[in-house]
Amino acid sequence: MSVFSDIAAICHPMPAPGELPDDVYSDICDSIHAEREEMVRNLEAAADADYEENEPLLSAIGIARSRKERAEAEIRRLIAYGREFTRPRPYKLADLATASGMSPSGIRTAYGHDEVADVERTLGRTTRERRAASADDPADADSTS
Repeated sequence: MSVFSDIAAICHPMPAPGELPDDVYSDICDSIHAEREEMVRNLEAAADADYEENEPLLSAIGIARSRKERAEAEIRRLIAYGREFTRPRPYKLADLATASGMSPSGIRTAYGHDEVADVERTLGRTTRERRAASADDPADADSTS
C-alpha cells in the first residue's frame, strides 16, 4: 500500500460487517471504494504537480479542515434561520443547542449579521419581525433548562 491509499482508507473508512443492512452493504462499500480511488488519483496528481506544495498527508488534513469549516458555517446559518426566520416564533435555544452540540448560551453567539445576511440572500426574504425579548417569551423562557 502507498501513503496515498493509506490516507484514502483513513478518510473513507469501510463499515464493519453488520453495521449496515445486508441489502445495502455491498453498494455502500462499492461507493466508498470509488471515493477512495478518486482521492488517491487527486492526491497523486497534486503531488506529481508539486510535491512540496501538495504533500499528501498535509493536503488531506487541510482538505478535512476545509470540510469542517464549511460544516461549521452551515450550522451557523441553520441556527440563524431557526432563530431569525422561522414563524411564528424562533426555535428554542435548548432545542438548537441539543441539535448542534452547543450550550444554549452558545447558540446566542453562534451566528451574527453575516450569517443572517447570507440566509436572507439565500431565501430572498428578510427576518421575521423582531419583538422585544421578555422573561415570559415562550421561545426563550424554557431555553436555558
